[in-house]
Amino acid sequence: MKNRIHKTLSFREKEFKLSPWQLKIQEVIYGTYTKAGKNFDIILLITILLSIIIVMLESVSYLNLKYSFTFFTLEWIITIFFTIEYILRIISLRKPMTYIFSFMGIVDFLSILPSYLSLFVDGTTSLMLLRSIRFLRIFRILRLSRYMLGADILGEALKNSRHKITVFLISILTIVIILGGLMYVIEPKEAGFTSIPRSVYWAIITITTVGYGDIAPVTPLGQALASFIMLFGYAIIAVPTGIVSSEFTSLKSGDVKEFECHNCGETGHEKTAQFCKSCGYELKK
Repeated sequence: MKNRIHKTLSFREKEFKLSPWQLKIQEVIYGTYTKAGKNFDIILLITILLSIIIVMLESVSYLNLKYSFTFFTLEWIITIFFTIEYILRIISLRKPMTYIFSFMGIVDFLSILPSYLSLFVDGTTSLMLLRSIRFLRIFRILRLSRYMLGADILGEALKNSRHKITVFLISILTIVIILGGLMYVIEPKEAGFTSIPRSVYWAIITITTVGYGDIAPVTPLGQALASFIMLFGYAIIAVPTGIVSSEFTSLKSGDVKEFECHNCGETGHEKTAQFCKSCGYELKK
């Protein structure tokens, strides 16, 4: 078992010597500081946005009926473009497996997969499955994170605060279960509190200050408890924001030093890192 894992890791970490044309492709695709790289990023960004707009317009019945062939043609042009880009990203890296199994590598693969899967889904009984597969194309919007300068810092702040947020969510879950149980006991079934889960649902939409109005207390004691929950809800809304903001501030203040790769623009490297975790380029600190 250990030998199998070691072989897998060795395969993923295997380096390939790049030829001049591969280095040129790498300069265009990953070189955010070159003119060609910037132009490529702009074209890619526009293409991603266009693909999202097409997916959204396809969901409008009369537009899809009128322009179905246009949508189909544009979608396959975009899919082929993304496929070529995905292949070029792989062949232009010294460690291609690192990219393939990275978050952005998986997102890039999933962005082209639905269109090809739709070729194998056929018949009226599979219509809903086809619709679901084609909807997955909207997740191409995740690729926009590559162009968000603060995405890495925000992601690191969320990661560092995950334990505090988890404790907070568990505490809130405990509170709404207790409050929901109390409302089930206090309020009559005619008011809508027919079960504890339904009462917990009411407690959740009340404590989050959403208040759909489909269930409402009618007894004075229930209304008093509801008023307390509403005020309590306003008090707790800012807690997760404060937790993440605190971590975000500490990262921005320099508690965690991040180094940016001058080749592909990747950030979030460790202080001791010597090479980029995305493209393998040597970091200049």
